[in-house]
Amino acid sequence: MKKPLLTLCLLSCLSAVTVAQDRLSGKSFATRSVVMGQRGMACTSHPLSTQAAIDVLRNGGNAIDAAIAANAMEGVVEPHVNGIGGDLFAIFWDAKTKKLYGLNASGRSPYSLPLAEFQKRGLKHIPSDGPLPVSVPGCVDGWFELHKRFGKTPMPKILSHAIRYAREGYPVHDEAAFYWPSMITRFGKYPNVRETYAPGGAAPKRGDIFRNPALANTLEKIATGGRDAFYKGDIARTIDAFMKKAGGYLSAKDLADHTSEWVEPVSTKYRGYDVWELPPNSQGIAVLQMLNLLEPYDFSKVAWGSPEHIHQFVEAKKLAFEDRAKYYADPAFAKIPVQELISKAYAAERRTLINPDRAASRVEAGNPALRDGDTIYLTVADEEGNMVSLIQSNYRGFGSGMVPDGLGFMLQDRGELYSLTEGQNNTYAPHKRPFQTIIPAFVTKDGQPFMSFGVMGGSFQPLGHVQILMNIIDFGMNPQEAGDAPRIDHQGSSEPTGEKMTDAGMITLEAGYPYETIRDLMKKGHKVGYGMGGYGGYQAIMYDAKNKVYHGATESRKDGQAAGF
Repeated sequence: MKKPLLTLCLLSCLSAVTVAQDRLSGKSFATRSVVMGQRGMACTSHPLSTQAAIDVLRNGGNAIDAAIAANAMEGVVEPHVNGIGGDLFAIFWDAKTKKLYGLNASGRSPYSLPLAEFQKRGLKHIPSDGPLPVSVPGCVDGWFELHKRFGKTPMPKILSHAIRYAREGYPVHDEAAFYWPSMITRFGKYPNVRETYAPGGAAPKRGDIFRNPALANTLEKIATGGRDAFYKGDIARTIDAFMKKAGGYLSAKDLADHTSEWVEPVSTKYRGYDVWELPPNSQGIAVLQMLNLLEPYDFSKVAWGSPEHIHQFVEAKKLAFEDRAKYYADPAFAKIPVQELISKAYAAERRTLINPDRAASRVEAGNPALRDGDTIYLTVADEEGNMVSLIQSNYRGFGSGMVPDGLGFMLQDRGELYSLTEGQNNTYAPHKRPFQTIIPAFVTKDGQPFMSFGVMGGSFQPLGHVQILMNIIDFGMNPQEAGDAPRIDHQGSSEPTGEKMTDAGMITLEAGYPYETIRDLMKKGHKVGYGMGGYGGYQAIMYDAKNKVYHGATESRKDGQAAGF
């Protein structure tokens, strides 16, 4: 009798140990706990970038200083998704004025490249690499605009972390190591690519130490010479000369004439929360349109991940994205009815097109009444209560393949996003900003900051934003659970580049959704598949005003870190 009793005891102990190793609270899919801090918080997609931001905060810098330090570091350690050759958008909560400020730091197309040049070449779409998709990089000017208005730490100190790691090197993390070889394969035919990104003859592997001394030199010139060192000095002249050799059109004049623009964020109220995005040329208002379409549905009676949840979400996306394809563009070149598009009345009109039992296979853009007149996301908060939501990108991965001589960075290919069809809002024109996918977001409640967040990932970003908000507001998740929850994507809507929706498109789901859900979606006429990757990268800081505590969350699908103190 003793042996069976001993066995039973051992099994009981083993069972207790197994149970004890499960998460003690929260959703089963949560990867980690929320990170908390009182005096500061930084959430980025790379630990070294987060640590740069935290170091700036600990040494007296504010959220803007720390965000610039983190962004500069990101360009060093994650060149496969961002860098100073790309564009930037930001939303800043200023604790002193208790107001949100928006910055559009996106660049324009070359003066000397006309639409007729693409037509002469017989192109239907602008290519994704080479000299043709290159537009003015707005990132560096964005840093200095933010810093001039709100920063307080000297720029040489802010950029010192990125300069040091570019010069001395850093171990390449998993995600970068995964994408790096494909970049060499794709862009290796262009000048300076292999010398800059594969100096040993091959792409660096996981754990290899990568150095970029040319980028360190460029950042040093920017740190000491300011934004004019990039847009009017030796760097601009080097870019001009290189682009001429490469058969491109971006010139020193394009760089010298570049300016960022301070813009008013726009918002809609979703179940008592004010959700803020930036207006076009970014795609941020697609988030607001989707939320307006979804708000009347009572998700307290709909389970997360159910066929009803996914169907309503996807159908709302289809409607918003048709307007996105038709209207979103550079407002200096097109009349965009922003307030009408994000109005509750317009959403009510469009919502009648959603069939609760059937997937729409064809959707047209609406007609609101006109009135006259690849990517990184990071968020930082400081002890004074300032919070910044910042997103920056080269567009497709490393960018265009154009690496100017001796500068250590690649120019973006954002110009791929213009349409070449005449007469559209987003039709290519010289000195015009292209439609932009990158969008930072912010949420306030009762006039106070609630959350700074974003989800990078091209056209997925509005879908990512809405899913995060629904997960928190409708389904009661904390900010880390909201990011860890399996995601929903949908492809097949019309695009600002001219492609048209021709059928119901394809829903792709991350692992974690039951077969019954997929089966019921298919019964409604949806095509459904499982997707690998392409679900974006998320960071968030939520503010607990009662306890004055920041709650940080980071993307479990990437190599990021949330840290506070």
